Amino acid sequence: MTTPRDRIVNALSLLPTDRVPRDLGGMRSTGISAFAYPRLVEALGLPPRPTRVEDTGQMLAVPDLDVLDALGCDAVAIYDGVTNAFDQPELWHDYDFSGRLAAQVRNPQAFHAQPDGTIVQDRRRMVPGSYVFDEAHGGQPLDLSADLPRPDLDQVRRAIAARELRDDQIMQKAQLCRRVRESTDRAIFLNDGSLGVPLGIGAFSGLAIFPMLCVLEPNFVAELHELLTEAALRNIRALLPEIRDNVDVIMMAADDWGTQANLIASPKVYRTLFLPYHQRINAAVHEIAPTVKRFLHSCGAIYDLIDLVIDSGYDALNPVQWSAGGHSFREWKDRARGRIALWGGGVNSQVTLPLGTVSDVEAEVRDVVRCMREDSGFVFCNIHNILAEVTPDKVIAMYRVAGEPLGA
Repeated sequence: MTTPRDRIVNALSLLPTDRVPRDLGGMRSTGISAFAYPRLVEALGLPPRPTRVEDTGQMLAVPDLDVLDALGCDAVAIYDGVTNAFDQPELWHDYDFSGRLAAQVRNPQAFHAQPDGTIVQDRRRMVPGSYVFDEAHGGQPLDLSADLPRPDLDQVRRAIAARELRDDQIMQKAQLCRRVRESTDRAIFLNDGSLGVPLGIGAFSGLAIFPMLCVLEPNFVAELHELLTEAALRNIRALLPEIRDNVDVIMMAADDWGTQANLIASPKVYRTLFLPYHQRINAAVHEIAPTVKRFLHSCGAIYDLIDLVIDSGYDALNPVQWSAGGHSFREWKDRARGRIALWGGGVNSQVTLPLGTVSDVEAEVRDVVRCMREDSGFVFCNIHNILAEVTPDKVIAMYRVAGEPLGA
């Protein structure tokens, strides 16, 4: 009998599946808004419960097992000590976000409610009527009258040393992964900041500045990336042997290379300053854990980067934002076919899902899935997180249609 884990692993291995695998919340860009989640729970006829919010920036719900069951989803997640594979009541504490949401969070002390209902978290704010926390300039101010800021390599070295895994941390992570494996037959998607590719086109100085550093100071960027890569390899070699039998997919990198229309930096920049380091890290993961799948998240119009992503050693690419950049989902599938799995892209998350009717959603999901499921290599979910305004009937419809028999 095919298990949900088999279904995901086969799809990522480009092998046949009994049906299209589905995901909700396997990582922090395939989830659902904490404000939309209670309506979904109610519409599914499930008992009400406080919404658990692990990502308190994007305000994403941790999907419960009964919701995954109802939608036919095949993966569970581990997020830095939190999982939805079993209950962890000791980690969660009530917080109602100024009366707007019956929720639980890990650290309610991190939030401060102001008299007008605005909630402050670090430097981020969620104003009344907003559904996410935001920061001025996205936390990345740009001053072109000044010298380009660049990271201090000594500070980077100190930060690297502080993040190097200790034996007790490795033991805790290994125990959690083992317990998750014993509790479920779903695929286990590990989201852990200790593993992965710590490079990014928007890292350190931000998307407005770091691409310019890549062009103007490539030797400095190469030195920085070498430091980060060696640190990543040390953590991978320490932790991965302890968990490799108990995880199926690892979130290796979240690095948004695309805008709505084009790439943020040229393929040449990726090829010279990113590709070699991605290859080294992915090769190490494959050597230590050859059955574990390596996952890249990169938003936007990155169609022209797909070949280089494949060369980098990834098994799965997300969010498959075919709606950006003028290429169809058919073109994305043809470019990826037989070489890399596509995780996402199930419906246009900016137009059809929020603005279309239920019938519009059903029709687009049916067209996308019929194309994407060809030759395997596809896991269904929305192009990105399901936003607060999306009604539950559309969510239920998209997962129902995605689960139609392969011959339909």
